[in-house]
Amino acid sequence: MPAPAWRRFAAIVYDALAVVAIVMVVGLLAQFATGGSLFDAKGHLLAWWYQPLQGLVVGTYFLVSWVRGGQTLGMRPWRIRVTDTQGRPATWRRGFVRLAVTALPLLLVTLYPLTSLKIALWAPIAGWAALLLPAFVDRRRRAVHDMLAGTEIRNLS
Repeated sequence: MPAPAWRRFAAIVYDALAVVAIVMVVGLLAQFATGGSLFDAKGHLLAWWYQPLQGLVVGTYFLVSWVRGGQTLGMRPWRIRVTDTQGRPATWRRGFVRLAVTALPLLLVTLYPLTSLKIALWAPIAGWAALLLPAFVDRRRRAVHDMLAGTEIRNLS
């Protein structure tokens, strides 16, 4: 049975906390690796690999969680799981498509040179909201990334 949208949003809140923790740990390790010189005195990033590493680690967290067990940390307390449309575990291919589509709104941060920082930071949130809107009207409560990947969020009950 498809999970209600409110459970999906509750899981997103929990996962946001997990992502903050992951980013903090990777940041700490990067600080150790660079001797504390990730940024110069003007706040410019010195280590070109830092942001791609953050993205890789966070993306890996989601991809591995969806494929190996079907649940992120945020999905566990709400008893929901990512499956394919037949209820089977998501494959690596489906998980990767889901991840790639879900990550697309992050490209909106690149608007920063053209707009204000405030707009550039709110743009991905608006993008994710647009991806999630179909979950309110689709009979199987799928978001855009689920439709494109052939996945669903289901109750465990």
